[in-house]
Amino acid sequence: MKTAIWLYLFIFVAFFDLHAQYPILSPFAISLGAAPSFIGLILGVYSITHLPGNLIAGFGVDRYGSKGFIVFSLIVAGIVLLFQSRVDDPWELLIIRSISGFVLAFLSPACLSLLAKIAKDRVQQGKLMAGNGMVHTIASVLSPAAGAYLVATFGFAQSFVILGWILIVTGVLAWFGVKEKQYQQSASELFVDSHGAVLPDGDSSKADGAAGSIPWLFYGVPLAISCSQGILFFELPLMKETHGSILTSGVFFSLVSLGALVTLSMLFLSRVSPFLRTTMGALALAFIFFGMSVNWPLPMYASLFLIGMTKGVIFPAIASLLASVTSATRYGRVFSILSIAFSIGAFLGPILAGHFRGHISPYFIAFLCLMLALSILPFRAFHKPVEA
Repeated sequence: MKTAIWLYLFIFVAFFDLHAQYPILSPFAISLGAAPSFIGLILGVYSITHLPGNLIAGFGVDRYGSKGFIVFSLIVAGIVLLFQSRVDDPWELLIIRSISGFVLAFLSPACLSLLAKIAKDRVQQGKLMAGNGMVHTIASVLSPAAGAYLVATFGFAQSFVILGWILIVTGVLAWFGVKEKQYQQSASELFVDSHGAVLPDGDSSKADGAAGSIPWLFYGVPLAISCSQGILFFELPLMKETHGSILTSGVFFSLVSLGALVTLSMLFLSRVSPFLRTTMGALALAFIFFGMSVNWPLPMYASLFLIGMTKGVIFPAIASLLASVTSATRYGRVFSILSIAFSIGAFLGPILAGHFRGHISPYFIAFLCLMLALSILPFRAFHKPVEA
């Protein structure tokens, strides 16, 4: 389990750096003279350049292992942040963010794949995925406020330098901390059927067939969830409640993560089918965005907290669902497809919000995306829910 602790550290640092930039990127882009539509492009290009990285990681992790991709992703992303501290033009920021999106695309599939391989059985696998969600959430609770504080104290440039060096140092630690070879053999022997039951050795063909039992339309749900999240992350720093206050924006981002921390702490939820958790969580998220789009009486901080609670239900459920129907030899590819869906959604979200916020509430766009994804979801393919 020492490797799991190292992986949690890398995930924490990577997401800390990523979320620390959410409340400061839009104001930074504005300080460079970027228009709202161009800010949406800057935020979205980070996710669209994830795609080639996800594709490479999907096959590379299965073939060469996770360690090299983890080290490369952390160190190069840190170097890119050092360059980001020196940009003075919106187009330069766009280029830097596109490079950053590509190099960090390797990290999530590599870490999730190795976490899944570490597990001795399906129960432990679910716990490790929940731990990943917990670490991710704790990082996202602390980082927005921390990023806002860094900018308020040191300014934009120095804040990017600090965040960059944190990634570089963590990448060096990853080279010494990740021990992967001991898990290769055990991972090759662990297979699961379409309902999450562990198969005996030699039944890999059956498991590989089960790996395709998730319909492609299912990935519309994580895509829509990521799209709605991208809309939220674009809109929050530009709202009148946070206008002129990066610290307030950082606190709002942290509220989302605090909500997720609450539901992640509800361990009894793991007894519910991950498919049911995914769909019900997405439906609740859609209703919250609809309420925000019509200015319902619930205060903004309460709405953000509820959004976080739905995220705490959805994200571990998606990872558990995919891991439970996939053979260990295909984890890299399956989590890569999941990352691609997240990347496309995170790209579309800020772009849609930036172009249409003057005509329609961005939160209503988020509601429409989620409801469309749920409406095309082939429920009959999950007539027997996977147990977490």
